[in-house]
Amino acid sequence: MLTPVADDDGAPFWEYAARGELRVQACADCGELRFPPRPCCPHCQSFGSEWRELSGRGRVWSYVVPHPPLLPDYAEQAPYNVILVELAEAPRIRLVGNLVSEAGARLDSVPPERIRIGARVRAVFTPEGLPQWVLERP
Repeated sequence: MLTPVADDDGAPFWEYAARGELRVQACADCGELRFPPRPCCPHCQSFGSEWRELSGRGRVWSYVVPHPPLLPDYAEQAPYNVILVELAEAPRIRLVGNLVSEAGARLDSVPPERIRIGARVRAVFTPEGLPQWVLERP
């Protein structure tokens, strides 16, 4: 199992995820949402930031099915998917994850032929706090 590498800017993302919350960094001055987290707002150059909880809803913007598996530790779960999710509240923010049948399920729990660009998804979290995605209408 991969574990996140948290830097000072991104640590809060992982702390919230461990509690089952999807939050992204926002500028404390102009309100612009941003991801990945960084010290300065690219919109207004403010160094003020806060973390906003989002609904966890989005849509599949793109996906891949790695062949052969990119990570040897995941070979037994191949073929598995890696999806890019466009967040509902922040369409310019896209998060990478896996589409699974339920929180904590194996990476191969959704057959690749069931994945569709534009499918509505919502965030779920593994017991270790990694975000995953499930279909809104399985």
